[in-house]
Amino acid sequence: MTPRRTYLTTPIYYASGDPHIGHAYTTVLADVLARFHRQDGAEVLFLTGTDEHGPKIQEEAERRGLAPIELCDLMAERFQAAWERLDISHDRFIRTTEAEHIAVVTAFVQRLADLGHIYQGEYSGWYCIHEERYWTEKDLGPDNTCPDCGRPVRYVEESNYFFRMSAFQDDLLRHIEENPDWIVPEMRRNEIIGFLQQPLGDLSISRPRARVSWGIPLPFDDQHVAYVWVDALINYLTASGAIRPDAPVGQQGFEDTTGSWWPADLHIMGKDIITTHAVYWPTLLMAVGLPVQRQILAHGWWVVGDTKMSKSLGNVIDPMALRETFGTDAVRWYLMREMPTGGDASFTPERFLTRYDELANVLGNLASRVMSMVGKYRGGVVPAAPGIGLDASIQTAFADARTAMGAYKVHDAMAAAMDLARAANGYVEERQPWSQAKSSEDQEGLDETLASLCRSLVALCALFQPVAPKKMEELVSRLGLGEVPTLDQAVALPVAGLSATKGDPLFPRIDSPWSSTDTGAD
Repeated sequence: MTPRRTYLTTPIYYASGDPHIGHAYTTVLADVLARFHRQDGAEVLFLTGTDEHGPKIQEEAERRGLAPIELCDLMAERFQAAWERLDISHDRFIRTTEAEHIAVVTAFVQRLADLGHIYQGEYSGWYCIHEERYWTEKDLGPDNTCPDCGRPVRYVEESNYFFRMSAFQDDLLRHIEENPDWIVPEMRRNEIIGFLQQPLGDLSISRPRARVSWGIPLPFDDQHVAYVWVDALINYLTASGAIRPDAPVGQQGFEDTTGSWWPADLHIMGKDIITTHAVYWPTLLMAVGLPVQRQILAHGWWVVGDTKMSKSLGNVIDPMALRETFGTDAVRWYLMREMPTGGDASFTPERFLTRYDELANVLGNLASRVMSMVGKYRGGVVPAAPGIGLDASIQTAFADARTAMGAYKVHDAMAAAMDLARAANGYVEERQPWSQAKSSEDQEGLDETLASLCRSLVALCALFQPVAPKKMEELVSRLGLGEVPTLDQAVALPVAGLSATKGDPLFPRIDSPWSSTDTGAD
């Protein structure tokens, strides 16, 4: 039987600054979904990477006294190092300065031109270099500032090449209406529908090389480079293997994507870039004759108080600093448990500590108690008993977690896993194995208690693995298992005869690094 295949992507992150908690949240969310799909038997392609062209890179490199490629090399290395430290299991890290990607972008833009979807025209408007966006005068903030980031904008008049995006407005709106789950959550779908019910303009897809030299030259006019958002979006197609840019026209893969990973199953991004992914990208795909992505998930923002986290505001949380104190899995747990997928969440030290205590006092405490009792009462060997005392709770947890993950509600899936841990702790109090151990007539009952608890730990390893991979590898090792079982394996895995070792606490007590007034922001 051919395994189910799933292609997941994060946005590619702009290589002008270091990774922060917003980048970490998106990437951990994608990683958790990728790990869950692998646990559930799927073959997965998980893509992330860096966006390395455009005027923002050019200006930041000049400010640092570097060549643009030197800045890109530095930032790509930092993002890769951050994802390694956060245990991100991506299958491909793409850089838009790669020769393969440049060739695919060139072929894609040439196809747009060959099909008559590009024309040259004049453009004037207010431009924000940080957001890489033009704004109309009515959109501007106070003192001619960008409405998104608050930075000053500049007025630009220039000749550009345009994509006839407006020609695909009706097709895109029809696709969204016929596929109600194409954009999730529903509030983001409604935003895009509202956007598309207004006249849709055409998209400027080039910048004059005299102003922006750091980019991919257009194949039909090397005095213009591709607009960075067009270049960046095509990365998803590059990584899929669908396009063969060196093949003759008509054989490059635009007509048939069979055998590749395209279309992507899920694009994951923050809500601030939903328009580019739900309007620009699908209309570009329609124009070249390719199927659009299967689904878009737009998540919320991390905020401090009522303010979005922003490097320019100086309130960005460094996930690496949290990791150094609390460990990688604790940071991953907090990010996934605290933010309801699709909504916003506020970072506070108090909430972080509450979520860490949940790990330590519920899951960690359960593991310690069970291992200790198996060691004390059965010499460290799990007894041969049916171990069905927590079966109902296990079945409920797995069903609820699968349902929640299918709806991308990772916070609910992890709540279901934690509920099983709480149920197992309650089972300890109900069965009182310390009393059973004292009764010569209740030794079979003690065996059943211990076996049931060990089966619950195996189930919890599978449920928590997508979020806490290292700790769950450690826990299965203490249970005498070679690896974390799949979801199907964990439900019925025999535990009799396994060697249980207590070890150090999975989540040790940590003194708070924050004062009562500290926000934890850099």
